[in-house]
Amino acid sequence: MPDSRPQPPPRPPSSPGPVPVDPAPLLLCGARLTDGRTVDVRLGGGRIEAVGTAGSLAAEGTRAYGTRVDLTGYLLLPAPAEPHAHADTALSADAGGPVSYDPRDVQRRTTEAALLQLGHGATALRAHVRVGDMAGLGALTAVLRTGRSLRGLAELTTVAMPRLLTGVAGADGLAVLRDAMKMGASAVGGCPDLDPDPTGYVEAVLELASEHGCPVDLHTDAPDPVRLARFAAMAGGLRPGVAVGPCGGLARLPAESAARAADRLAAAGVTVVCLPQGGCGAVDRRGVAPVRLLRSAGVRVAAGSGALRDVSNPVGRGDPLEAAYLLSSRHGLSADDACTAVGAAARAALGLPEVRVEAGFPAELLAVRGEKLSGALSSAYSRVVVHAGRVVAWTSAVREYCGSAPAEEGTGLPRQGRGPA
Repeated sequence: MPDSRPQPPPRPPSSPGPVPVDPAPLLLCGARLTDGRTVDVRLGGGRIEAVGTAGSLAAEGTRAYGTRVDLTGYLLLPAPAEPHAHADTALSADAGGPVSYDPRDVQRRTTEAALLQLGHGATALRAHVRVGDMAGLGALTAVLRTGRSLRGLAELTTVAMPRLLTGVAGADGLAVLRDAMKMGASAVGGCPDLDPDPTGYVEAVLELASEHGCPVDLHTDAPDPVRLARFAAMAGGLRPGVAVGPCGGLARLPAESAARAADRLAAAGVTVVCLPQGGCGAVDRRGVAPVRLLRSAGVRVAAGSGALRDVSNPVGRGDPLEAAYLLSSRHGLSADDACTAVGAAARAALGLPEVRVEAGFPAELLAVRGEKLSGALSSAYSRVVVHAGRVVAWTSAVREYCGSAPAEEGTGLPRQGRGPA
């Protein structure tokens, strides 16, 4: 009996290697969209060229396709983005002893972590990297080098994070931060809660961001609504944008105080990046920001992964779809809104263009096995990832039920593979 399962897409290259400037045209066949339509999607030049009913684009015969990928049984979504990763400490939980900031170790861990998250579907990642103190600029150098080596597979950008920026001790941190921006860090940030003068810390960050015309991304648990309101007022209107997170402290405030803080964040246009999969080492306490309250106030809420198997979360997965699952199952968001938090909102937080499965939009896509979005969030094991118009990662999960009489009787039980001959 022939295997009726969808044919898998071609495997991506085993190592990054050189990437063609203009990848061959790609046709995604038979994918289901969230509105229930089954479509073909033609990609070219890194963008979506056309979306048509299933079979229509393949029947055109007007141009040669480099590859046709059968996505029958898959749900096609805009690719998620990762707005809050800690690449320099990722995958260090089992090392024992202090985290090594040797550039070779950082580059190895960063590469493995970025590829792992790419396999989950995140084609763009923002890494928060410590600068100064023990790390110096070596960790940032390693992460920047990794970003260059992954070009064509994923887009990796960096946030430089000094510990102190005020007083005598902060002078060195400020000098290192200036050097980090000259080296190529994409955004300036840090954790003002750890500085003796949190307001002065934010002032220094905003001033440097204004000089360089770069985004700001601050770590704060947001335990003090007055301080958070002051941050929002200081950051209001800054372009290209300000993000704060994980803001778990907002969930511990009285409802009225949290609502006022949310209103001020919304008025200032500040994005909140929550961490539903766990915290990170830059804040002392865990907890998830009150996402429904923030959204109802008009705050853009994105979701990130935070710690990826470091001491802050030794079992962190770095999976954006798991973040969406948790936002839906534990925090009351609809499946659509949860996916927006890891998709459109996360991309906007990174300053990236919007993605829709429509002609003209960037070809940043994620196909997951399933028919409905809710089902995909609960069991999205098989995934096909498209970055810049080409397949860059493929995960195929096969579940078999062997030696089962009902399976042999054709009762329609779920089956994703053939048993042994």
